Amino acid sequence: MLTLFKREISSFFSSLTGYIVIVVFLLLNGLFLWIFPGEFNILDSGYSTLDPLFIIAPWVFLFLVPAVTMRLFSEEKKTGTLELLMSRPLTDLQVILAKYLAGVVLVVLALIPTLVYYFSVMILGNPPANLDIGAFWGSFIGLIFLAGVYVSVGLLFSALSDNQIVSFILGVAGCFVLFLGFDYFSKLGFQGGLENFIAGFGISFHYNSIARGVVDTRDILYFVSVIAVMILLTKIVLESRKW
Repeated sequence: MLTLFKREISSFFSSLTGYIVIVVFLLLNGLFLWIFPGEFNILDSGYSTLDPLFIIAPWVFLFLVPAVTMRLFSEEKKTGTLELLMSRPLTDLQVILAKYLAGVVLVVLALIPTLVYYFSVMILGNPPANLDIGAFWGSFIGLIFLAGVYVSVGLLFSALSDNQIVSFILGVAGCFVLFLGFDYFSKLGFQGGLENFIAGFGISFHYNSIARGVVDTRDILYFVSVIAVMILLTKIVLESRKW
């Protein structure tokens, strides 16, 4: 499993995929946070906050993560190497986890440089260090979990098709539905507890909860559960080749 994990990481950086993901993520966020005028520009806002980063990043990941995961199984199926891979002394679950963890690591590597923004805002604040540290780290942790869910969704759709473009489109659609679909659906006339219940199935509900600076075990359990379900569904899809 470790060998496969290393192979996947190596494949990301032996091609341009890994570098493009990191550069595009940092470039888009950097442009909106520091260059483009508007509501997301930190310098224009006059406040010592990184909230705009955690508003923009989920949308950037919505397209970047499926672009990373679309090849993980689709390429193996298209080139005919999936059966060879599955013939190794690894269980289907180990293969899935190796690919999943490789995708997560790449996303985390894209996130780590954004800590420069954290220190920049800390220094630029008046007085210095005038930043809601709890909210920042809560949002940062939430963003990692959100990306973890995106990777699991993308992995599932990569296993469903041998066409990378189809996997990408389905991955984006699946991530969008999980991110905002339930939130929009809950507002279609539902009242009180039922509205919150439906919204609770969506990522944004739990992501926004963690972003307040309080890491609730219910939110962590939600993210872990969704990831586990997606990995289980991916396992079922791969096992279906034997039916």
